[in-house]
Amino acid sequence: MHAMILAAGRGERMRPLTDRTPKVLLEVGGKPLLQWHVENLHRAGFDRIVINHAWLGEQIEQRLGDGSRFGVRIAYSPEGQALETAGGIAMALALIGADPFIVVNGDIFTDLDFSDLLPRLRALSARNLLAHVVLVDNPPHHPHGDFALEHGRVYNEQPRLTFAGIGVYRPELLAAQAAGRFSIVPILRAGMREGKISGEHFTGRWSDIGTPRRLGELDRQLRAE
Repeated sequence: MHAMILAAGRGERMRPLTDRTPKVLLEVGGKPLLQWHVENLHRAGFDRIVINHAWLGEQIEQRLGDGSRFGVRIAYSPEGQALETAGGIAMALALIGADPFIVVNGDIFTDLDFSDLLPRLRALSARNLLAHVVLVDNPPHHPHGDFALEHGRVYNEQPRLTFAGIGVYRPELLAAQAAGRFSIVPILRAGMREGKISGEHFTGRWSDIGTPRRLGELDRQLRAE
């Protein structure tokens, strides 16, 4: 099964930490953020992982290699310039194949068991859905949220939860998109208008590592545990 980790962001808000290190290689609890995802995906049964990269991407390839030491096979999708979420996924579709796949933002941390998403992945085509997204409670830095959730379907209404940066997608969601730099959010909203986006509310640990302060807080928590 295929998974993709989005790792192409420059991490401007994390500077100067990201001046010499890709954001996804910053460490929490003694491991790079990216490694936490690879190991968690492997435990859930995802054995083929695609990682896109742009800023200092060669460091990512050097650090993780072909993935064999983590029990997975890693393929890389290098981008000359970061193509944002949807642009990066669309560019990597040739590496992913024709089946539904999971996507995880590389700059988050979560204890979500990715195997919990396997039934969603298998059900997308049968239910004529294009995507299934994970939503979380709104963090202090994003109080207004992104999408509404009602009876397992996601809407662009109020009240809202925050998109966790974790989703299960069918390639058809992006296959018709022209190459370029664009976000997944407008594409998901278009799918919502057609009733083709399902979702769930995850209440476990989730952090958006958007600032050095949040990175430091998470690192202290993990080391204390």
